Amino acid sequence: MLDVFITSRVRRKILVVFAKYPDFKTHVRGLSKLIKEDPGNIQRELNRLEKGKFLIMTKKGNTKIYQTNKQFPILKELQSMVIKSQQLSQQGNRPNKTIG
Repeated sequence: MLDVFITSRVRRKILVVFAKYPDFKTHVRGLSKLIKEDPGNIQRELNRLEKGKFLIMTKKGNTKIYQTNKQFPILKELQSMVIKSQQLSQQGNRPNKTIG
């Protein structure tokens, strides 16, 4: 369902992770292993999401650590969309029941 509005597969996966788990902190390689995507593509999307203020980046030595910006104006709405989208996709995988 989110694919209609968010066309980038990698960005969609990143948004789902950070929206569902707002206390989650990770670096590019850790996120790459989690969502099974190329680190280069992930880095590009993380940069975009940081510029859009959805993510906050902090540095630990040479490593960039990303986390959800809990002050993001539409965070609650985005979290709700992610949850509803996942519920709809799970319902779509169930066999249809007919009444009657």
